[in-house]
Amino acid sequence: MQNFPKEILEAIRVHLEEEKKQLITRIAALTAQDPFGDVSRTSDNAASDAEASEEADHDRVGALIEELKVKQTAIDQALVRIEQGTYGFCTDCQAMIDTDRLNILPTATLCRTCEEKRKR
Repeated sequence: MQNFPKEILEAIRVHLEEEKKQLITRIAALTAQDPFGDVSRTSDNAASDAEASEEADHDRVGALIEELKVKQTAIDQALVRIEQGTYGFCTDCQAMIDTDRLNILPTATLCRTCEEKRKR
């Protein structure tokens, strides 16, 4: 199995680490926006339409946070693959993933062929 040059892997690792920091910052900001995070909310006598709005906002924030956590997990897994020397290889067929694909999606675990097979 041919490996990527170390300088390329290092640049990818730095990029992924920076992206992870941005995700963590975004998750923290969204968590702060969650209306259910306000403990005084339980003791207020808000109208039902305000309650519904808060609940909708809570659901929206929760969904966004969940999506960001999925991305963070993918980044963590890519960083582990870099550390293990398996980054850039398809987890199904072990072929090298096209560098253009990795430029677009640095957390890719499948080559394009295997990705298309899974979609079918």
